[in-house]
Amino acid sequence: MSEGPAAALFDVDGTLVDTAYLHTLAWWEALRQYGHDVDAARVHRAVGMGADQLLDHLLGEDRRRDDDEAVTAAHLALWARSWPSLRPFPGAAELLRECARRGWRVVLATSASAREAEALRRALEVDDALAAVTTADDVAASKPAPDLVHAALERVDGVAERSVFVGDAVWDVRAAGRAGVRCVAVESGGLCSRELRAAGAAEVHADVATLLHALDDSLLARPPVAGLVGHRS
Repeated sequence: MSEGPAAALFDVDGTLVDTAYLHTLAWWEALRQYGHDVDAARVHRAVGMGADQLLDHLLGEDRRRDDDEAVTAAHLALWARSWPSLRPFPGAAELLRECARRGWRVVLATSASAREAEALRRALEVDDALAAVTTADDVAASKPAPDLVHAALERVDGVAERSVFVGDAVWDVRAAGRAGVRCVAVESGGLCSRELRAAGAAEVHADVATLLHALDDSLLARPPVAGLVGHRS
């Protein structure tokens, strides 16, 4: 295993903050405003992708893209109405602080824009535990492309083989896998353990509070010792 820091990378929407269904409704309404009738269930399963990937996934890559920017702006406007009442999941801040205390470099790696990420950070109130934040604005392609995971690792000089990604969507799991990072998944975004494991998750927990309770038996128990593959200190 390579020398270098171990990073604990965290998705935010649906993982640390209870927003998956807020995003679903905002995207569903934004799409309807521009004449796209997409079932809410399909929208929900696409949440976790960045806007660039989400619209391709829901509307097809061969579509006319004239209103993509308008749909994305409408989603942002609708979703921003929720910002004053954003709610972190129980245990979210405690988990980040405990990971930092155990020696992980804690990074938020979100498909949100920088403006959205700032609202999410305010809701979490855990900047003291963070080593860095990366957003969709930092990369050319968002999740499930691995770019965001690579960028998060680069921010803290992290080593993929020693790092862990925590997320709630299959897109998180796939992005982490493509970057060579193990993934711990939570079901708080609305997907079940079977789906998350099928995508490649090494562990699945009900939510971050459950993960925190089971931390000593998790991949996040301690940063792996450099040079010892699979070893936990």
